Amino acid sequence: MRILLVEDDMQLARGLHQSLRAEGFTANHVNNANSAWLTIQTNECDMLILDLGLPDMDGLSLLKKIRQHNLRLPVLILTARDSMEDKIKGLDQGADDYLSKPFDVNELIARLRVIERRLGTATTSIIQVGQVSLDSSSHQIKIANNVLDMPRKEFMVLKILMEQAGRIQSREQLESKLYEWGEEVASNAIEVHIHHLRKKLPEGFIKTIRGVGYSVNKGH
Repeated sequence: MRILLVEDDMQLARGLHQSLRAEGFTANHVNNANSAWLTIQTNECDMLILDLGLPDMDGLSLLKKIRQHNLRLPVLILTARDSMEDKIKGLDQGADDYLSKPFDVNELIARLRVIERRLGTATTSIIQVGQVSLDSSSHQIKIANNVLDMPRKEFMVLKILMEQAGRIQSREQLESKLYEWGEEVASNAIEVHIHHLRKKLPEGFIKTIRGVGYSVNKGH
């Protein structure tokens, strides 16, 4: 899940970036509305965290621009404007959720997971495919009640595949959700992660569709 954070408070942005990464999200940051709009047009984004008090344009104006262009990008407003009138206005103009500052980062993460589940096939934080169970809230993976240890990137690859069970994910799609802009990516990085995952998972759990990508079958 690639998140674009639009926040001009650099200290807050750095802290949020670290928290999002720790929770398995891929996060990128811009500090103004014009950069956000350019980024949305030129890069793949799955979700937007939007501050309203931006230096070049009010966040609601950016949100209105996004919706006028029929972009279905999920938007969570994160702002110091905490009146009921502000919340209603933000939601009415197309925000998917609204969280006032100061906020609890755990609540923010929980709200992001709700949006994430809506985008995928999972309905709770626990995704079950065959014998494999993945809990996105506790970062725990079990096979028939046996807990697996798994590095962050491998966990993220498996999470993407299990959320999209029954759908093929290309190498490019996996890379776009796994790595941040400017992050150096080895040409065989995804193949290496898949190779390591296959050693830990039931035989045949991850299918290779030659020349297309990878998938996990719903009824595995």
